[in-house]
Amino acid sequence: MPPKLPELVKRARRLAGERDRLVQELAREWSRALKGQGFSPRDLEELWAGLTEEAVRRLLQSGARQAGAEAVRHEAREVIARVRARVEAELAADG
Repeated sequence: MPPKLPELVKRARRLAGERDRLVQELAREWSRALKGQGFSPRDLEELWAGLTEEAVRRLLQSGARQAGAEAVRHEAREVIARVRARVEAELAADG
């Protein structure tokens, strides 16, 4: 018997909430690690690009490949962009 729509919606919300929590946690860790390091905007740009590239590479080597390469790339870029935005906001606030 296929899953019922309400069950799928509930699961999707739970997974989205977990992803949001992980993004916040990771952003806090990166903010602490980067604070006071004196990185230039270009250094940070290269850091985020490298992290995105590494995430995509690792995901494509894992079982996530089943979702399709473009979907994996999109999700990795989106998550790294969310972490980056939070880190940059925290670093700017600490000014």
